[in-house]
Amino acid sequence: MITIVDYGLGNIRAFLNAYHRLNVDATTATSAAELRGASKVILPGVGAFDHAMQRLQDSGMREVLDELVLKQDVPVLGVCVGMQILARSSDEGQLPGLGWIEGRVRGFASLHTGGRLPLPHMGWNDVRPVAQHSLFDRLESDARFYFLHSFFFECAKSENALAVSSYGTDFSSAVHADNIFGVQFHPEKSHHFGTRLLKNFAEL
Repeated sequence: MITIVDYGLGNIRAFLNAYHRLNVDATTATSAAELRGASKVILPGVGAFDHAMQRLQDSGMREVLDELVLKQDVPVLGVCVGMQILARSSDEGQLPGLGWIEGRVRGFASLHTGGRLPLPHMGWNDVRPVAQHSLFDRLESDARFYFLHSFFFECAKSENALAVSSYGTDFSSAVHADNIFGVQFHPEKSHHFGTRLLKNFAEL
């Protein structure tokens, strides 16, 4: 059963629809009681880092998430801002992140790329796996996903980068550490490539 954390951020219905088409059981959790017992978790998110962390804390699900992910080794997939809050901190805000993967979130505006990048980074872009993992099965070449963001995850350890994309510079578009995964793009908006990745996560 895939449990999607519904703390008021992210396109929850799109994830449910994608898994319905795949004939994979999926549900939502809006409280700690509904989240307990989850076997796989999707942590979506849109908007600003601090707002996402505050909404997650206010939902009452933060402690249960820590228990599931850090102690019970339940697989989790953070999406967009849901990926960014896996980090310890963000240049966008002041609140600490979940800290599940060592790193920080930086803004594209802080990069010196020889030209001003249009922000946000929006639209389709290539995603290139840099480590072999079943999350990217059958997505090793020509995979394109939909992005909408102005900040990116900077891993403290190179081995936590799972895939990269380019926008002015290469950045980590997918990260992982053991049972923890994050993608900066939106698989729920990425047609057959995104459906494949969500299927792969369900089959981990």
